[in-house]
Amino acid sequence: MNNSLRFISISHQTASVTLREKYHIPEVEKSDLVNHICGTFPDISGLLLLVTCNRTEIYFESQSTHATTIRDFLIGQKDGEDSAETKPLFNFSNETEDTVRHLLKVTSGLSSSVLGDAEIVHQIKKSYQFSIANQLQGSLLERAMQTVFKSHKRISNETHFRDGTTSVAYKSLKVLSNIFDEPSLKSKKILFIGAGDIVNQLFKYNSKFKFNNIYVSNRTEEKARTLSKLHHSQVFSWDKVLANDFQDFDVIISASSNCPQLIKQVPIRKEKILLIDLALPCNIDKTLGKAEHIMFYDLDTISVDLEETREKRFAAIGEVTNILTEELEVYKEWLQDAPLRAFLAEYKIIVNQKVVEYFDENNKKPNTETIKTITDRVIRKLRKKTLRPISSKEMEMAIEEQSSILV
Repeated sequence: MNNSLRFISISHQTASVTLREKYHIPEVEKSDLVNHICGTFPDISGLLLLVTCNRTEIYFESQSTHATTIRDFLIGQKDGEDSAETKPLFNFSNETEDTVRHLLKVTSGLSSSVLGDAEIVHQIKKSYQFSIANQLQGSLLERAMQTVFKSHKRISNETHFRDGTTSVAYKSLKVLSNIFDEPSLKSKKILFIGAGDIVNQLFKYNSKFKFNNIYVSNRTEEKARTLSKLHHSQVFSWDKVLANDFQDFDVIISASSNCPQLIKQVPIRKEKILLIDLALPCNIDKTLGKAEHIMFYDLDTISVDLEETREKRFAAIGEVTNILTEELEVYKEWLQDAPLRAFLAEYKIIVNQKVVEYFDENNKKPNTETIKTITDRVIRKLRKKTLRPISSKEMEMAIEEQSSILV
């Protein structure tokens, strides 16, 4: 097999939020980017685009297109020029084994900013569905994803690595409960901006915190109204968000996609205002955090707070690493057997023809299912860990033996 599975990655491990957001790919741009990549590099037979608040990664299956070529292509698309300063921020590999190893670490949560974060698995599933919809799963990528899902199941069932909840949405609400006094906590006026996964998670986890004075705003008002009805909250006008008219909100949590610098000012007041920016590109002007009346958190700062399940997850790292190593070995065995599988696939056509000829010569007319069964049995009998040609005599003897059993 000439194809290799390769990847490029820029993440929280190599770049700050400011630098990462340059290479964030909004949902509306994904199809165009993927089509442009595949059109420019026609040897790419499989591609997976993983974009989260902490990373942008491209996994691709190709014969000759190198990872650095795709890296430079992405930099050119997002920067408009070849940036020598940006290139070192990207990790990459052209080796299938290294790529699958990296993919397993990412999807297991070992490489997450929040150790063991399970949200990455849902994001990778969504990314893979996009690949399938565009017929870009590729054989190496498809097998790698099977390995990912099996590993995830084993980690959940065999370790404590998934124990507890550590999503940024949960931790954002936990920040509220830690900052504000208990008597006034439930009545704090809170605004959620956006209607995507993070805002849905905010509402989901609020069932534990029970904040009851929540407003939601989104550029598509219908989505905001749907969320408000579902979660018994109120709608706040998007026009007021654009005007930065935030009235008397105590807390603003913003997670609106593709709205950079959405919030540039908030009212000056005696009581402090809590701003939490969970978007990429960032929704909130970072300079607001310098004001005395503002408490500011972004993705980087929120991710280092409130590690309630950290000890259990650290203790399980060894078990998780062992599981990933075992599943990577299974993938490697599958990869090593690829030439043999290709050989047997070609040989199966020959065997099938020989089976049909054998019955014609002996004036027998078995049904299609019988011919298929005999062909499969002969292939299994002749299957060796070698690619040596099988003699006609060996094949004839195997066909005769299986035919005498079934016919």
